Amino acid sequence: MAVMPMFPLSTVLMPAMPLSLRIFEERYLKLLGDLIGEENPEFGVVLIERGQEVGGGEKRLNIGTIASVTDIGTLDEFYGVESFGSQRFRVNAWLPDNPYPMADIDLLPDLIWSDELMPDLDRLETRVRNLLAKASEFGDLQYGADTEISDDPIDACWQLAGMLPVGGLDQADLLSADSAEELISKTFGVVAALEEALQAMMGKLGGELGDF
Repeated sequence: MAVMPMFPLSTVLMPAMPLSLRIFEERYLKLLGDLIGEENPEFGVVLIERGQEVGGGEKRLNIGTIASVTDIGTLDEFYGVESFGSQRFRVNAWLPDNPYPMADIDLLPDLIWSDELMPDLDRLETRVRNLLAKASEFGDLQYGADTEISDDPIDACWQLAGMLPVGGLDQADLLSADSAEELISKTFGVVAALEEALQAMMGKLGGELGDF
């Protein structure tokens, strides 16, 4: 068990994925000041299930990812933090905000890779990239079809899951995977649902054009 400063967000941080933050709220400016003095600054990121990022009082999920800080500076007149997801954790107990959120956590074990999963990972990468290419025709995406992923297979699994344009609860479900096989399977399921939704959108647009 360990006590860690926390940053609840409206999105999920996956392991091996980058996270950039602009910080302006007073309590998180205090967190930033505390991090600057640490040798290996890090904080926990959890999803806000209900409520808003600003002001406190939000309902938070109890699974998250540690953000390892790589740079602290100014960004567009705000303080900015660059970080990446490292290890997952589960919250045992939320402590009183003082002034920023704190929690007692247990680290979750890293997923174990088996080379037997490599064909599935290769197929998943193809499906994700094809999906992103099609989805980009309907609007701007955070991650494009040509986004590079890690040569490390576990990191690649997390990155393919983290690149998907889905809501926070779907992301949190992926984050809760207990094995690499489960993560790949869940990601395939999300991809299939997104493909179906895209197909329906394309069919609707085709019908509207035909009616015109």
